[in-house]
Amino acid sequence: MKTGLYCHIPFCASTCDFCAFYQEKPIRSDLNAYLSGMDLEFKTLGSNQSIDTIFWGGGTPSLLPAKDLERLGKSMLQSINHDFKEWTVEMAPSTVKKDKLAVFKAMGVTRLSLGVQSFDQDLLTHLGRLHNTNQIYKAWELIDQSGIENTNIDLMFALPNQTLDQLASDLKEAHRLGASHISTYCLTFEEDTALYVKLSQGKLKLDVERERMFYEFTWDTMKSLGFEQYEISNFSNSKETQCLHNLNTWKMNNWIGCGPSAASQVDKMRYRNTSAISSWLNGLQSNIPVREEEIKLTESILLIDSLVFGLRMNQGINLSALKAKYPSVTFFDSIDDLMSRLVDEGYLNCSGDRFVLTREGQLKCDAIGSELMQLG
Repeated sequence: MKTGLYCHIPFCASTCDFCAFYQEKPIRSDLNAYLSGMDLEFKTLGSNQSIDTIFWGGGTPSLLPAKDLERLGKSMLQSINHDFKEWTVEMAPSTVKKDKLAVFKAMGVTRLSLGVQSFDQDLLTHLGRLHNTNQIYKAWELIDQSGIENTNIDLMFALPNQTLDQLASDLKEAHRLGASHISTYCLTFEEDTALYVKLSQGKLKLDVERERMFYEFTWDTMKSLGFEQYEISNFSNSKETQCLHNLNTWKMNNWIGCGPSAASQVDKMRYRNTSAISSWLNGLQSNIPVREEEIKLTESILLIDSLVFGLRMNQGINLSALKAKYPSVTFFDSIDDLMSRLVDEGYLNCSGDRFVLTREGQLKCDAIGSELMQLG
C-alpha cells in the first residue's frame, strides 16, 4: 500500500479570517523546540521508511528561514527512501525568497503550492491576508526561476462582495502565469475564525444559491482554460500534474503525520498528534507520543471513507472492487439501495460497477457524503 508523509509546520505570521488550522507565531524558542521535535519524530519512522509522496503544509512552511528549512528537510531525508514520486511544499507569497527556493530545489522538492486566494487587493484585505498583489507577482517570478516546474495556485471563491467577473479574472490570471495545477475552494465559515464571528453577528450571511453559481462558473471556466477537473476542488493541465499526495489520501492509503496536530492513518489506526508544541515535544522526548482522537480502523470505517472521498474524484468509485476489498462489511445492501436511488434522482451516473457524480451530484456532494456516513 502506498504511504504519504505529511509534515505540519504550525507557524504563521498572522491568522487569516477564514483559517481554523492550528498555528503558532514564530518565536525563536518555539522554532527550536519544533525542529528538535521533528528530529525525534522522524527517527521514529525507522530507517529508510518507504514513502511515495511528501507534503509540507501548515501554517506557513515557507515562513521558516532557509537554514531551518534545510535542517528540517535533511532530518526527514535521513529516515526515508529517496525515490519518492512527489514532494509538495506550501508557500505564502510574502515568504517566497530565492534562498528558500534554492534549498527546496537542492533537497528534491518537486512541487510548490502558492496560497494566492485572490489577485484582487480589496478581496485579499477583507480576508485578512498579509500579502498584496505585488508580492504575488514577485513570488511567482522567483518560483518560475527556481526550476521546480510542477506548481499549484490556491484560489478561493464566493468571498464576501466577490463578483463573477473578479473570479473569472483570478482564474484566468492563474492560468496566464503558467500554473500546472489550480485548486479552488469555496469560502467556508469554520468555528473559531473571524469570519464565523461575523456570520454569527449577522454581518455576513450564507447564500447557498450564490455558492452554487460560483461552483458552476468555476468548473465551466476551468474547462474553457484547458484544465481537467479530477476532484471537486482540483484541476490540472495534465494527468501528470495531479497532486499524487492528495490522491493517495482520498484513496484511503496510508499516511504518516509528523508535527503538532498532524494526523496519521497507518497500521489500521487513525490518530492526531497533540497540538501544543510543548506537550508534543515532551511526549517525543519521553518516548510516549501524545495522541488524540485515536481510533481503530475497521473495514466499515474505511469503506465509508472510501465512498465519501472517492465520489469527490471525477473517476468515481468501483463498488465491486470495494466489496472485494472490504468483505466483512455487512451493510452493502443499504449501499446498493442508496446508489440506485441516487442514480434515479440524477445525482449519479452508473457504468457497470463504476459510479460517478453528475454535476448535480457534485453540487450536493456534502449531503450525499452525510447520507453515506449514516449507513456506517
